[in-house]
Amino acid sequence: MTGRLSEVSGRLDGIRQLGVVVNAMRGIAAARAQQARGQLVAVDRYSHSIAAALGRALAFLPPAQAGGSPVPKRPALILFCAEQGFAGPYSEHVLDTVAGDLGRSELFLVGTRGLSVARERGVQPGWWIALPSHSPAIPRLADRIVEALYRRIDAGKLDRLDAVFCRRDPGEPLRVLRRSLFPLDVDSLDIARNENPPLLTLSPPRLVEALTADNIHAQLCACALHAFAAENEARMEAMASARNQIKRQLDTLQATERQVRQEEITAEIIELAAGETASRERT
Repeated sequence: MTGRLSEVSGRLDGIRQLGVVVNAMRGIAAARAQQARGQLVAVDRYSHSIAAALGRALAFLPPAQAGGSPVPKRPALILFCAEQGFAGPYSEHVLDTVAGDLGRSELFLVGTRGLSVARERGVQPGWWIALPSHSPAIPRLADRIVEALYRRIDAGKLDRLDAVFCRRDPGEPLRVLRRSLFPLDVDSLDIARNENPPLLTLSPPRLVEALTADNIHAQLCACALHAFAAENEARMEAMASARNQIKRQLDTLQATERQVRQEEITAEIIELAAGETASRERT
């Protein structure tokens, strides 16, 4: 009986320690998600401002130059997956969304945990990078991605790029979005032909080229930051579910501990009573 009580007590201590770890992970994820949410407003506004400026710059080009691009023959995808575990099926959702395109697209993947999930499915990206553990490092991540993209674009290895990432708005479920980054989707821009055009210090083609590069960088920052926030919110939910499960196990084990302790006390009382009775009979 004592051995069983010791076993139950040991399991209780182990689960309590696990609960401390789960609460710490949930707190870290909550802090990171909150920080990213505060930065998303500025990043989204910045990307919208760049897109608006690009739309105004395109108004200076002839219609033929501002028109759409031909059908791409070398498409690529950049997948923003989870960097760490304990985020539920986060990376799986991203990969499932583009399952039909994985075999015919060059893959750029962000997220160490997502890389493991992709390899388990037999998917090997051509290029990958870890997602930063802190949101202030997102612009540097976008720089690294742009460098890899431009090398392949300059070499003629791709002519289209879509970003796939998770986004979660307050009060809404997790969504997997797909956003076209390259070539420039002119139809999505508001090409403003104002009566009072702005003064330019660059030629319109050079201005459009520079703003297009800035637009890709801004869109990558926005996608990465949305993915960063969504991953940490998914981890918060996973840790909340784990905490509830830990509480249920603690309640069950505590009830078992009380029962085992009561049985042990009862057994000791019976043993003492029997010993007392035997002692009286001998005398």
